[in-house]
Amino acid sequence: MSDTVKIGIIGGGLMGREVASALARWFVLDGFPVKAELTAVCDLAEKQREWFRKVPTVKLLTADYHELLASPDVDVVYVAVPHNLHEAIYLDVLKAGKDLFAEKPFGIDLKAARTIAAAAASSSRFVRCSSEFPFFPGVQRAYQAALGGGLGRLLEVRSGFHHSSDLDPTKPVNWKRQIKTCGEIGVMGDLGMHTVHVPFRLGWNPTRVYAQLQKIYHQRPDGKGGTAPCDTWDNALLHTDVVVEGSEVPVRFEMKRLAPGETNTWFIEILGTDGGVKYSTKEPKTLWTFQRGKEQVWQRTDLGFHGPFPTITGGIFEPGFPDCFLQMWAAFLAERAGKLDGKFGCVTPDEAVRSHELFEAALKSHREKVAVSL
Repeated sequence: MSDTVKIGIIGGGLMGREVASALARWFVLDGFPVKAELTAVCDLAEKQREWFRKVPTVKLLTADYHELLASPDVDVVYVAVPHNLHEAIYLDVLKAGKDLFAEKPFGIDLKAARTIAAAAASSSRFVRCSSEFPFFPGVQRAYQAALGGGLGRLLEVRSGFHHSSDLDPTKPVNWKRQIKTCGEIGVMGDLGMHTVHVPFRLGWNPTRVYAQLQKIYHQRPDGKGGTAPCDTWDNALLHTDVVVEGSEVPVRFEMKRLAPGETNTWFIEILGTDGGVKYSTKEPKTLWTFQRGKEQVWQRTDLGFHGPFPTITGGIFEPGFPDCFLQMWAAFLAERAGKLDGKFGCVTPDEAVRSHELFEAALKSHREKVAVSL
Protein backbone atom coordinates (compact mmCIF):
# COMPACT_ATOMS: atom_id res chain seq x y z
CA MET A 1 0.00 0.00 0.00
CA SER A 2 1.01 3.64 -0.52
CA ASP A 3 1.16 6.28 2.18
CA THR A 4 -1.93 6.43 4.37
CA VAL A 5 -4.74 8.81 3.35
CA LYS A 6 -5.96 10.60 6.47
CA ILE A 7 -9.71 11.15 6.67
CA GLY A 8 -11.61 13.76 8.65
CA ILE A 9 -15.38 13.77 9.23
CA ILE A 10 -17.59 16.82 9.68
CA GLY A 11 -20.89 15.53 11.02
CA GLY A 12 -20.59 12.51 13.30
CA GLY A 13 -24.14 11.23 13.05
CA LEU A 14 -25.54 8.19 11.26
CA MET A 15 -23.41 8.45 8.11
CA GLY A 16 -20.30 9.64 9.94
CA ARG A 17 -20.35 6.49 12.04
CA GLU A 18 -20.74 4.40 8.88
CA VAL A 19 -17.55 6.00 7.54
CA ALA A 20 -15.74 5.07 10.75
CA SER A 21 -16.98 1.50 10.36
CA ALA A 22 -15.88 1.30 6.71
CA LEU A 23 -12.40 2.65 7.41
CA ALA A 24 -12.00 0.30 10.38
CA ARG A 25 -12.64 -2.62 7.99
CA TRP A 26 -10.26 -1.32 5.30
CA PHE A 27 -8.07 -4.41 5.62
CA VAL A 28 -10.80 -6.58 4.06
CA LEU A 29 -10.06 -4.98 0.68
CA ASP A 30 -7.80 -7.46 -1.05
CA GLY A 31 -4.69 -5.95 -2.64
CA PHE A 32 -6.12 -2.43 -2.59
CA PRO A 33 -3.46 0.16 -3.56
CA VAL A 34 -4.39 2.82 -0.99
CA LYS A 35 -4.44 2.72 2.81
CA ALA A 36 -6.92 4.93 4.70
CA GLU A 37 -7.68 5.76 8.30
CA LEU A 38 -9.93 8.09 10.25
CA THR A 39 -7.93 10.76 12.09
CA ALA A 40 -10.33 13.61 12.99
CA VAL A 41 -14.03 14.15 13.72
CA CYS A 42 -16.09 17.30 14.16
CA ASP A 43 -19.61 17.44 15.56
CA LEU A 44 -21.41 20.09 17.58
CA ALA A 45 -22.83 17.48 19.98
CA GLU A 46 -20.42 16.15 22.61
CA LYS A 47 -22.33 12.86 22.76
CA GLN A 48 -21.72 12.30 19.04
CA ARG A 49 -18.03 13.16 19.38
CA GLU A 50 -17.55 10.86 22.35
CA TRP A 51 -18.66 7.84 20.31
CA PHE A 52 -15.53 8.21 18.15
CA ARG A 53 -13.17 7.85 21.12
CA LYS A 54 -13.40 4.11 20.57
CA VAL A 55 -11.64 4.55 17.19
CA PRO A 56 -7.90 4.29 18.00
CA THR A 57 -6.69 6.26 14.95
CA VAL A 58 -8.72 9.39 15.79
CA LYS A 59 -6.39 12.11 17.10
CA LEU A 60 -8.73 15.12 17.01
CA LEU A 61 -12.28 15.54 18.30
CA THR A 62 -13.69 19.04 17.99
CA ALA A 63 -16.88 21.08 17.83
CA ASP A 64 -15.26 23.59 15.45
CA TYR A 65 -14.84 22.31 11.91
CA HIS A 66 -12.29 25.06 11.19
CA GLU A 67 -9.98 23.33 13.66
CA LEU A 68 -10.36 20.08 11.73
CA LEU A 69 -9.64 21.85 8.43
CA ALA A 70 -6.47 23.38 9.88
CA SER A 71 -5.12 19.98 10.93
CA PRO A 72 -2.13 18.63 8.97
CA ASP A 73 -3.42 15.15 9.85
CA VAL A 74 -6.37 15.46 7.43
CA ASP A 75 -6.09 14.91 3.67
CA VAL A 76 -9.73 14.21 2.77
CA VAL A 77 -12.87 15.54 4.45
CA TYR A 78 -16.23 13.77 4.42
CA VAL A 79 -19.11 16.11 5.23
CA ALA A 80 -22.52 14.84 6.38
CA VAL A 81 -24.58 17.82 7.55
CA PRO A 82 -28.04 19.29 6.73
CA HIS A 83 -28.37 20.54 3.18
CA ASN A 84 -28.46 24.24 4.12
CA LEU A 85 -24.90 23.90 5.47
CA HIS A 86 -23.42 22.21 2.41
CA GLU A 87 -22.33 25.26 0.44
CA ALA A 88 -20.48 27.11 3.22
CA ILE A 89 -18.71 24.03 4.61
CA TYR A 90 -17.84 22.50 1.24
CA LEU A 91 -16.31 25.80 0.11
CA ASP A 92 -14.32 26.04 3.35
CA VAL A 93 -13.01 22.49 2.84
CA LEU A 94 -11.76 23.42 -0.62
CA LYS A 95 -10.25 26.71 0.60
CA ALA A 96 -8.35 24.75 3.23
CA GLY A 97 -6.71 22.69 0.47
CA LYS A 98 -8.46 19.44 1.38
CA ASP A 99 -10.10 16.94 -0.95
CA LEU A 100 -13.85 16.60 -0.46
CA PHE A 101 -16.20 13.63 -0.25
CA ALA A 102 -19.55 15.42 -0.19
CA GLU A 103 -22.93 14.13 0.83
CA LYS A 104 -25.89 14.45 -1.48
CA PRO A 105 -27.56 16.52 -2.78
CA PHE A 106 -24.41 18.68 -3.08
CA GLY A 107 -26.03 21.90 -1.89
CA ILE A 108 -29.52 22.93 -0.91
CA ASP A 109 -30.45 24.01 -4.46
CA LEU A 110 -29.15 24.38 -8.01
CA LYS A 111 -27.43 27.72 -7.33
CA ALA A 112 -25.49 26.22 -4.42
CA ALA A 113 -24.55 23.13 -6.42
CA ARG A 114 -23.20 25.23 -9.28
CA THR A 115 -21.20 27.38 -6.86
CA ILE A 116 -19.66 24.29 -5.21
CA ALA A 117 -18.87 22.66 -8.56
CA ALA A 118 -17.19 25.84 -9.84
CA ALA A 119 -15.11 26.10 -6.67
CA ALA A 120 -14.11 22.45 -6.99
CA ALA A 121 -12.98 22.96 -10.58
CA SER A 122 -10.95 26.09 -9.78
CA SER A 123 -9.38 24.55 -6.68
CA SER A 124 -8.08 21.45 -8.50
CA ARG A 125 -9.04 19.41 -5.43
CA PHE A 126 -10.52 15.94 -5.87
CA VAL A 127 -14.28 16.13 -5.22
CA ARG A 128 -16.96 13.47 -5.43
CA CYS A 129 -20.44 12.96 -3.97
CA SER A 130 -21.83 10.04 -2.01
CA SER A 131 -24.15 7.39 -3.49
CA GLU A 132 -23.50 3.90 -2.17
CA PHE A 133 -26.26 1.67 -3.53
CA PRO A 134 -24.84 1.31 -7.08
CA PHE A 135 -21.95 -0.60 -5.52
CA PHE A 136 -24.11 -3.62 -4.70
CA PRO A 137 -23.06 -6.55 -6.94
CA GLY A 138 -26.55 -6.74 -8.44
CA VAL A 139 -26.51 -3.10 -9.48
CA GLN A 140 -23.11 -3.54 -11.06
CA ARG A 141 -24.45 -6.48 -13.07
CA ALA A 142 -27.44 -4.43 -14.21
CA TYR A 143 -25.14 -1.55 -15.16
CA GLN A 144 -22.88 -3.85 -17.18
CA ALA A 145 -25.89 -5.39 -18.92
CA ALA A 146 -27.08 -1.95 -20.02
CA LEU A 147 -23.58 -0.89 -20.99
CA GLY A 148 -23.07 -4.05 -23.05
CA GLY A 149 -25.77 -3.17 -25.54
CA GLY A 150 -27.42 -6.60 -25.59
CA LEU A 151 -30.85 -5.36 -24.53
CA GLY A 152 -31.91 -4.26 -28.00
CA ARG A 153 -33.85 -1.02 -28.36
CA LEU A 154 -34.72 0.34 -24.95
CA LEU A 155 -38.41 0.34 -24.08
CA GLU A 156 -38.39 1.93 -20.63
CA VAL A 157 -36.33 2.45 -17.48
CA ARG A 158 -37.47 2.75 -13.87
CA SER A 159 -35.08 3.77 -11.10
CA GLY A 160 -36.19 4.42 -7.54
CA PHE A 161 -35.57 4.59 -3.83
CA HIS A 162 -38.38 3.96 -1.33
CA HIS A 163 -38.72 4.49 2.43
CA SER A 164 -41.74 3.92 4.67
CA SER A 165 -40.84 5.29 8.12
CA ASP A 166 -42.66 8.58 7.45
CA LEU A 167 -45.97 6.71 7.21
CA ASP A 168 -46.04 7.07 11.00
CA PRO A 169 -47.64 10.47 11.72
CA THR A 170 -46.23 10.44 15.26
CA LYS A 171 -42.63 10.41 14.02
CA PRO A 172 -41.08 13.68 15.27
CA VAL A 173 -40.11 16.37 12.80
CA ASN A 174 -36.45 16.70 11.81
CA TRP A 175 -34.39 18.85 9.47
CA LYS A 176 -35.27 16.75 6.42
CA ARG A 177 -38.93 17.76 6.74
CA GLN A 178 -38.44 21.53 6.50
CA ILE A 179 -37.54 23.67 3.48
CA LYS A 180 -35.19 25.94 5.44
CA THR A 181 -32.79 23.05 6.14
CA CYS A 182 -33.61 20.39 3.53
CA GLY A 183 -34.44 22.64 0.58
CA GLU A 184 -37.53 23.13 -1.55
CA ILE A 185 -36.74 19.94 -3.48
CA GLY A 186 -37.51 17.90 -0.34
CA VAL A 187 -37.38 14.15 -0.92
CA MET A 188 -35.61 14.68 -4.25
CA GLY A 189 -32.64 16.11 -2.39
CA ASP A 190 -32.75 13.35 0.19
CA LEU A 191 -33.10 10.32 -2.12
CA GLY A 192 -32.74 11.61 -5.68
CA MET A 193 -29.00 11.25 -6.15
CA HIS A 194 -29.30 7.52 -5.54
CA THR A 195 -31.88 7.18 -8.32
CA VAL A 196 -30.05 9.19 -11.01
CA HIS A 197 -26.49 7.91 -10.41
CA VAL A 198 -26.66 4.82 -12.65
CA PRO A 199 -28.79 6.35 -15.45
CA PHE A 200 -26.58 9.44 -15.58
CA ARG A 201 -23.45 7.26 -15.69
CA LEU A 202 -24.97 5.39 -18.64
CA GLY A 203 -25.38 8.73 -20.42
CA TRP A 204 -29.15 8.78 -19.99
CA ASN A 205 -29.72 12.47 -19.35
CA PRO A 206 -33.36 13.64 -19.28
CA THR A 207 -34.41 16.17 -21.91
CA ARG A 208 -37.89 16.73 -20.47
CA VAL A 209 -39.65 16.03 -17.16
CA TYR A 210 -43.20 15.86 -15.92
CA ALA A 211 -43.30 15.70 -12.13
CA GLN A 212 -45.90 14.53 -9.63
CA LEU A 213 -45.00 15.66 -6.11
CA GLN A 214 -46.88 14.92 -2.88
CA LYS A 215 -47.00 16.46 0.60
CA ILE A 216 -48.87 14.02 2.81
CA TYR A 217 -48.27 15.15 6.40
CA HIS A 218 -48.13 18.92 6.83
CA GLN A 219 -47.13 18.82 10.49
CA ARG A 220 -45.49 16.45 12.96
CA PRO A 221 -44.72 16.35 16.68
CA ASP A 222 -41.88 18.74 17.56
CA GLY A 223 -40.54 16.57 20.39
CA LYS A 224 -41.48 19.20 22.95
CA GLY A 225 -45.16 18.45 23.36
CA GLY A 226 -46.31 20.55 20.41
CA THR A 227 -46.27 20.32 16.63
CA ALA A 228 -44.05 21.75 13.88
CA PRO A 229 -44.74 22.34 10.18
CA CYS A 230 -43.51 19.89 7.53
CA ASP A 231 -43.29 21.73 4.24
CA THR A 232 -41.04 19.52 2.09
CA TRP A 233 -42.21 17.06 -0.54
CA ASP A 234 -42.72 13.53 0.82
CA ASN A 235 -42.97 11.62 -2.49
CA ALA A 236 -41.84 12.41 -6.03
CA LEU A 237 -42.43 10.72 -9.38
CA LEU A 238 -40.40 12.20 -12.23
CA HIS A 239 -41.53 11.05 -15.68
CA THR A 240 -38.71 11.93 -18.06
CA ASP A 241 -37.72 11.57 -21.70
CA VAL A 242 -34.18 10.41 -22.45
CA VAL A 243 -32.68 10.09 -25.93
CA VAL A 244 -30.83 6.79 -26.38
CA GLU A 245 -29.32 6.00 -29.79
CA GLY A 246 -31.59 8.54 -31.46
CA SER A 247 -34.85 7.34 -29.89
CA GLU A 248 -36.80 8.80 -26.98
CA VAL A 249 -37.08 6.44 -24.02
CA PRO A 250 -39.35 6.98 -20.99
CA VAL A 251 -37.33 6.94 -17.77
CA ARG A 252 -39.17 7.21 -14.46
CA PHE A 253 -37.41 8.25 -11.26
CA GLU A 254 -39.22 7.40 -8.02
CA MET A 255 -38.33 8.92 -4.63
CA LYS A 256 -40.67 8.13 -1.75
CA ARG A 257 -40.55 8.62 2.01
CA LEU A 258 -44.05 7.16 2.26
CA ALA A 259 -43.92 3.81 0.45
CA PRO A 260 -45.90 1.14 2.36
CA GLY A 261 -43.76 -1.85 3.32
CA GLU A 262 -40.42 -0.42 2.19
CA THR A 263 -37.67 0.07 4.77
CA ASN A 264 -34.80 1.16 2.55
CA THR A 265 -35.34 -0.18 -0.96
CA TRP A 266 -33.26 0.88 -3.98
CA PHE A 267 -34.23 -0.64 -7.33
CA ILE A 268 -33.74 -0.38 -11.08
CA GLU A 269 -35.54 -1.94 -14.07
CA ILE A 270 -34.19 -1.65 -17.62
CA LEU A 271 -36.33 -3.18 -20.36
CA GLY A 272 -35.42 -3.59 -24.01
CA THR A 273 -36.72 -5.41 -27.07
CA ASP A 274 -34.13 -8.18 -26.80
CA GLY A 275 -33.45 -8.32 -23.08
CA GLY A 276 -34.02 -6.75 -19.72
CA VAL A 277 -32.65 -6.59 -16.21
CA LYS A 278 -34.20 -5.94 -12.80
CA TYR A 279 -32.58 -5.57 -9.38
CA SER A 280 -33.80 -4.49 -5.95
CA THR A 281 -32.03 -4.32 -2.61
CA LYS A 282 -35.14 -5.93 -1.14
CA GLU A 283 -33.66 -9.18 -2.52
CA PRO A 284 -29.94 -8.33 -2.41
CA LYS A 285 -28.75 -11.63 -3.88
CA THR A 286 -31.28 -11.79 -6.70
CA LEU A 287 -30.78 -10.52 -10.25
CA TRP A 288 -33.58 -10.90 -12.79
CA THR A 289 -32.68 -10.99 -16.49
CA PHE A 290 -34.97 -11.26 -19.50
CA GLN A 291 -34.26 -12.89 -22.83
CA ARG A 292 -36.50 -12.74 -25.88
CA GLY A 293 -36.61 -15.96 -27.82
CA LYS A 294 -39.24 -18.33 -29.12
CA GLU A 295 -40.35 -18.32 -25.52
CA GLN A 296 -39.89 -15.20 -23.44
CA VAL A 297 -38.12 -15.95 -20.17
CA TRP A 298 -37.32 -14.06 -16.98
CA GLN A 299 -34.35 -15.77 -15.34
CA ARG A 300 -33.39 -15.51 -11.66
CA THR A 301 -29.68 -15.52 -10.77
CA ASP A 302 -28.50 -15.97 -7.18
CA LEU A 303 -25.59 -13.56 -6.82
CA GLY A 304 -22.57 -13.85 -4.59
CA PHE A 305 -20.23 -11.36 -2.98
CA HIS A 306 -18.55 -9.71 -5.97
CA GLY A 307 -18.12 -5.93 -5.76
CA PRO A 308 -15.99 -3.81 -8.08
CA PHE A 309 -13.07 -4.07 -5.63
CA PRO A 310 -12.00 -7.55 -4.44
CA THR A 311 -12.25 -8.36 -0.75
CA ILE A 312 -11.30 -11.29 1.45
CA THR A 313 -14.99 -12.20 1.81
CA GLY A 314 -15.97 -15.45 0.12
CA GLY A 315 -17.99 -15.16 -3.06
CA ILE A 316 -20.81 -17.31 -1.65
CA PHE A 317 -21.71 -14.80 1.05
CA GLU A 318 -24.42 -12.14 0.93
CA PRO A 319 -23.50 -8.41 0.70
CA GLY A 320 -25.15 -5.73 2.82
CA PHE A 321 -25.18 -1.96 3.23
CA PRO A 322 -21.82 -1.76 5.08
CA ASP A 323 -20.22 -3.70 2.23
CA CYS A 324 -21.45 -1.42 -0.55
CA PHE A 325 -20.53 1.58 1.60
CA LEU A 326 -16.97 0.24 1.86
CA GLN A 327 -16.93 -0.30 -1.91
CA MET A 328 -18.02 3.31 -2.46
CA TRP A 329 -15.16 4.56 -0.32
CA ALA A 330 -12.77 2.29 -2.19
CA ALA A 331 -13.98 3.80 -5.47
CA PHE A 332 -13.46 7.31 -4.11
CA LEU A 333 -9.90 6.72 -2.94
CA ALA A 334 -8.95 4.62 -5.96
CA GLU A 335 -10.08 7.35 -8.35
CA ARG A 336 -8.38 9.99 -6.19
CA ALA A 337 -5.13 8.02 -6.59
CA GLY A 338 -5.65 7.61 -10.34
CA LYS A 339 -6.18 3.87 -9.93
CA LEU A 340 -9.88 3.39 -10.64
CA ASP A 341 -8.90 1.39 -13.75
CA GLY A 342 -12.27 1.58 -15.46
CA LYS A 343 -14.32 0.56 -12.44
CA PHE A 344 -17.56 2.29 -11.48
CA GLY A 345 -16.89 5.62 -9.77
CA CYS A 346 -18.65 7.94 -7.35
CA VAL A 347 -20.94 10.80 -8.37
CA THR A 348 -19.02 13.65 -10.02
CA PRO A 349 -19.70 17.36 -9.42
CA ASP A 350 -21.10 17.59 -12.97
CA GLU A 351 -23.55 14.75 -12.29
CA ALA A 352 -24.56 16.39 -9.00
CA VAL A 353 -25.30 19.66 -10.79
CA ARG A 354 -27.32 17.82 -13.45
CA SER A 355 -29.39 16.18 -10.71
CA HIS A 356 -30.22 19.62 -9.33
CA GLU A 357 -31.15 20.83 -12.81
CA LEU A 358 -33.58 17.91 -13.03
CA PHE A 359 -35.04 18.56 -9.57
CA GLU A 360 -35.49 22.29 -10.21
CA ALA A 361 -37.25 21.50 -13.49
CA ALA A 362 -39.44 19.04 -11.57
CA LEU A 363 -40.51 21.79 -9.17
CA LYS A 364 -41.53 23.97 -12.10
CA SER A 365 -43.31 21.06 -13.79
CA HIS A 366 -45.40 20.31 -10.71
CA ARG A 367 -46.14 23.97 -10.06
CA GLU A 368 -47.31 24.64 -13.64
CA LYS A 369 -48.67 21.15 -14.39
CA VAL A 370 -46.62 20.94 -17.61
CA ALA A 371 -43.67 18.99 -18.99
CA VAL A 372 -40.51 21.07 -18.65
CA SER A 373 -37.54 20.85 -21.03
CA LEU A 374 -34.00 20.59 -19.68
